Amino acid sequence: MLLLFFMKVCMSVSGIIIIVLVLGFAGFFLSYARACAIVMQGTKMHSRPHYYGLWTFLLIIVPSLFFLFFWNIGSNIYTERRALTHIPYAAAGDIIHQHNLILSTIRNLVNRLPKHSSNMLNHQLNSYASLRDILGQKGVVLDVQGKNYMVPIVIEWVSGLKKLRQTGVIITFVLAIIGFLVGFSETKVKKRARNRVERVILLGLLVSSTLAILTTIAIVSSMLLQTISFFRAVPLSNFFLSTAWNPRFSVMTFDESIGEFGLIPLLVGTLYIAFVAMLFAVPIGLFSAVYTAEYATPRARDVIKPMLEILAGIPTIVYGFFALIVVGPFLRDLSAAIMGGNHAFIMAQSVLTAGLVMGIMLTPFVSSLSDDIITAVPRSLRDGSLGLGATQSETIKRVVLPAALPGIVAALLLTASRAIGETMIVVLAAGVTVNLTLNPFEAMTTITVKIVNQLTGDLEFNSPQTLVAFALGMTLFVLTLLMNVFALYIVRKYQERYE
Repeated sequence: MLLLFFMKVCMSVSGIIIIVLVLGFAGFFLSYARACAIVMQGTKMHSRPHYYGLWTFLLIIVPSLFFLFFWNIGSNIYTERRALTHIPYAAAGDIIHQHNLILSTIRNLVNRLPKHSSNMLNHQLNSYASLRDILGQKGVVLDVQGKNYMVPIVIEWVSGLKKLRQTGVIITFVLAIIGFLVGFSETKVKKRARNRVERVILLGLLVSSTLAILTTIAIVSSMLLQTISFFRAVPLSNFFLSTAWNPRFSVMTFDESIGEFGLIPLLVGTLYIAFVAMLFAVPIGLFSAVYTAEYATPRARDVIKPMLEILAGIPTIVYGFFALIVVGPFLRDLSAAIMGGNHAFIMAQSVLTAGLVMGIMLTPFVSSLSDDIITAVPRSLRDGSLGLGATQSETIKRVVLPAALPGIVAALLLTASRAIGETMIVVLAAGVTVNLTLNPFEAMTTITVKIVNQLTGDLEFNSPQTLVAFALGMTLFVLTLLMNVFALYIVRKYQERYE
């Protein structure tokens, strides 16, 4: 029984990962111990003993786990493509979308099967009723009519995927054993273990940097392609110059109007709410940064700075609840009390509500970044100003803040880009109403909110109603990119260097 359990663990992906890790640590300690024993004999080795252990560890872990990762991805792709070729022509015709829909249904059936169902599929599944019984145990009802052809595809999918994964597990284990043997045998005096380990680490850093760049390129490319598809159906003037937002197909006319996708009210709402938030966050953040950096005692600083940074760790949805339940009703009731009646000139969901709550969220970012920049100003500048007879406040106004100004401006621009990309606070505090107004007491919405709205529900990525979300996202990306580039330009142009 114990041997059977061990075999099941070894044949699972998670089990083989654990075994490879255990083998890797064992290889590290054995090679390290062997290198230490050689050193204890008075022989000088090329590298320190732990480098030989690290080299063995890398030989075991890297090839085997990389192979397992790509083998599983390839197995899933191969199984799906093979199942797609077994879908009868009469079931889906010559429509690629219909083939993919049927494949998605089969994939759901496979995913909902019990994990131990592979043996049952081989021994007990001799009819469609038995498959319905297996699925019925998981609460899944199989519609037999029109879907009988799916049963053999499900059987072949599960059994084929199981065989491929077992094969991958065996090969992974063999690669780990080979890595262990090679690494342990290369624990010798003249082997350059340190050079090899450093090359592997350098390669890992290069791969990480490349993945980050490729991920950015992939994100921008996917958005750009969908944006181009959107503008093939919608004129540029309808998007950039229109002030109306009604992204629905018109049913009142016979010319199949594509609706109205005006960017202006969304862009104005985004910038307006971010502006109100910065009006609230910048003074409080800067004043708190000046106090903690210049006036506060070390004990007070150790208390105030962590308390401010707690605000940065609160999820934005919590700020949204706070705006919806506390701030919005408070401003509405306050305005009603000022008017002396039940009429309130501040709506519970308004630009002011969203701006105030978002400003609370942004305050720790402004404070923390500005505090780090102010404390980076050399102490010699302060001492020189004080030595010439200036007071502490005059030193801060005329020496410290001008020296730190480029960094503070860059920090404020980065904070503004975060405000522009905020979603949850705006949804709950400002609403989803598209409104072009300068009254901060009324509701408005932002680009991010409409992106969420357009990508919610059943999606078809061939209609302007869905593709407009990518155009909005691309606009937001360009806007924040320009702000970040401008922040870097300010830093590099006005940065002061001190010896």
